[in-house]
Formats: sequence, structure tokens, C-alpha cells
Amino acid sequence: MDRVIEKKMWTKKRIVLLSSAALFVLFALYTFVLSDTSSKLNVETERLTISEVKRAPFQEYIPVTGTVEPIQTFFLDLSDGGKVVGKYLEEGAMLNIGTPIIKLDNPNLSLQVLSTQSNFVQAQSISRQTRLGYEQNIITRRNQMLDLNLNLLIQERTYKNNKVLYEKGMISKNEFDESREKYETMLKSLELVKESLKKDSLTYIQLVRQGESDVEMSKNYLTLVQNQLANLTVSAPIKGQLTSLNCEIGQSVGAGYRLGQIDNIDSFKVRTEIDEHYISRITEGQTGEYEFDSKIYTLKIKTVYPQVTNGRFYVDMIFTGKQPKGIRRGQTMHIKLQLGGLSDALLIESGGFFSTTGGQWIFVVDKSGTFAVRKQIKIGRQNPQYYEVLEGLKAGEKVITSSYDNYNEYDKLVLQ
Repeated sequence: MDRVIEKKMWTKKRIVLLSSAALFVLFALYTFVLSDTSSKLNVETERLTISEVKRAPFQEYIPVTGTVEPIQTFFLDLSDGGKVVGKYLEEGAMLNIGTPIIKLDNPNLSLQVLSTQSNFVQAQSISRQTRLGYEQNIITRRNQMLDLNLNLLIQERTYKNNKVLYEKGMISKNEFDESREKYETMLKSLELVKESLKKDSLTYIQLVRQGESDVEMSKNYLTLVQNQLANLTVSAPIKGQLTSLNCEIGQSVGAGYRLGQIDNIDSFKVRTEIDEHYISRITEGQTGEYEFDSKIYTLKIKTVYPQVTNGRFYVDMIFTGKQPKGIRRGQTMHIKLQLGGLSDALLIESGGFFSTTGGQWIFVVDKSGTFAVRKQIKIGRQNPQYYEVLEGLKAGEKVITSSYDNYNEYDKLVLQ
């Protein structure tokens, strides 16, 4: 008769299988739990900003703030003082070249004009007298020469006739010598008159020239004083707006007094303040962009002022094309000043993590999305929107870009 064989619960095969399974569980537990000695922190995902690493065109720029100023400002500084007797305009008036603004009265300057006019007339009179004396002297000397030439011809004829008669024994030697001596004396007299005429001519020419020079100098000085008198009516030297006027009727002002200023508002410049960190990277000709009324306007640096004050330096920027309509003196502009050209780069969005890490490391989110680990990276150029990644990341990876103030000591963030 057959015997029922009782089946054993713990067979050798089952024991081996269960032991293997237990060992695998223990190994997995050790690998994923016990062996993970990194510092961890559970973080709610809603409290984080997670961005994707991407490759895109990048341009390095910095945001700067500028103030609108007129392209040209003319200060009304008085060359001569006086008393304000007329005020034709008020601040804010629009001016054309030559528009009168105020009128001054200066009695001393008026007297000086009269005195200068008198000196000018006197110099003209002296010059005319000198020239007249020169001309009269020339006429007198020429008449003398005519008389001498005539007498010389007569005496020459007498001398030659006496010489022939003397040789024939018809006159005495004494008579002949007398005629010869008269002739020779007249020749010397003529030479002396010629020499005197030449010297007198040179002297009078110098006197005439000196007189003309005195007249010209007096005329120039008279013109200068007359211009000073004309300047007592202060007029606009340029077209623009009278932005300040510091005087009242009856007020006495001295030479050098700043009466006000005129701004050329046909065009503007932007005085821009920049951190000294960028001073070695700022040069004339660099461009920036300004958005106004939903339009983009381009400016370029015209002047760089090298002096640094309180960690800042200044540049003047001008519009390269049309300038925005409606801008005013003193208006603030926020400009994107370009530091380099457009290039392709691996980028991450800017965020609070940079202030903690200095761009040396970042938390990279695992593909599973359940945790993020610290990873070393290298940051290159930057602008207010993006950082350029040089090493440590690949396009498509996701990183945490929000602040790390509470995560600085941890190597791993468990996302919940």
C-alpha cells in the first residue's frame, strides 16, 4: 500500500531562494539608504525656481542709468557789469539767435566810448597832417632840384665856353677857374639835395606808416569798446530755450556775473553713471539700447570721463538715429549698455543662487525629478537675464536657480 509522503515547507531550494532575496534587499537598502552619507534636506518644490539649461544667442550687457541733458548749454556770463534797465523775457522762453534778453546801463563804458572816439579822430587828424607834410616836403625838394638842374645847365654851358676861350687866351685863368668852381659846387649841391630828398622820403614814409598804424589801432579799440557797449543789450548767441535767468530790473551786476543759461533742445545727450568695475571695458563708440513708448532707440558713447568718484564714473551718450519725442531735460533713462557682440552660448537664467555660490556650483535636478544634487560648474559672461555656462552642465538639464540661503550646507535636496 502506498504511503502518503508529507511535503516539507522549508526545502533546501526555498531556503536558498529566500536567502538570496533577503541578501538582495539588504544590498539595495545599503546602497540607496545606508551608503548615502551625503547631507540631505527635504524641500517643497513650490518654494523653488527650476530652470532649464539651454543653448541660445547671448549678448553681454549691463543696465545703466542716465540723465537727459541738452547737447549744448551756453552760459550767459557778463563781460561788463552794469545796472539792469530792461528785461524782455522770462525763464522758459524759446529763443532764436539775436533775440534780446535784458538791457544794462553802464555810464563809465559810455564815457569810454566817447573818449575812444575822440582819440580815433585825433589819430586820423595827425595821420592826415603827417601825410600832407610829407607831400609838401616832396614838392619843395623837387622844386629845388628843378632850380638846381636849370642853374647847373647854365653854369655848365658857361664853364665849357670859358674853357674854350681860356684855351685860346681870350680870358684870364682866374675867370676860367671861377666858372669851373661854380659848376663843381652846383654838382655837389645837386647830390646833396638828392641825398636829402631820399632821407626825407624814408623818414616821412615811416611817419606815415606809423600814423596809419595808430589810426588802425584806434579804430580797433573803438570797435572793441563799441562792441562792449552793444553787449550791454544781452542777446541769445544760440537757438534754444532760456532755462534760467537770474536778474531783476534795477539790480546792479558786475563783470563775470552769470546771468543765466540757454539750452539747445534740438538734440540731447545722456549723462550715464557706471560702476568702476567696468571702466576698463568701456570705450567711445560702444552702443546701448533704450526703450521708450514701445520703441527701441540706439545710443552710443561719445565721451568717457576717466575720473572715478565714490566708485562710479560717467560717460556721455548720444542717439545714433532719431531721438525719442517728448523727452525732457533731467529725465531718467534706463539703458542696456552692450559689452560684447552676439554669440551662441550655453545659458542658465539668472537667480538668487549666484549670491551664495558665486557661480561655482549649482543644484542639478535628477531626471526622475525626485531630488537634486550639488554639482561644480564654471560661469563666464553674464547679463541681467542669463549666465553663460562654461563647464559642468549640458543643454536640457534642469537646475535650481532660486536662492540657496537655506541650502548652502547640503549636498542633496529631496524634492517633495
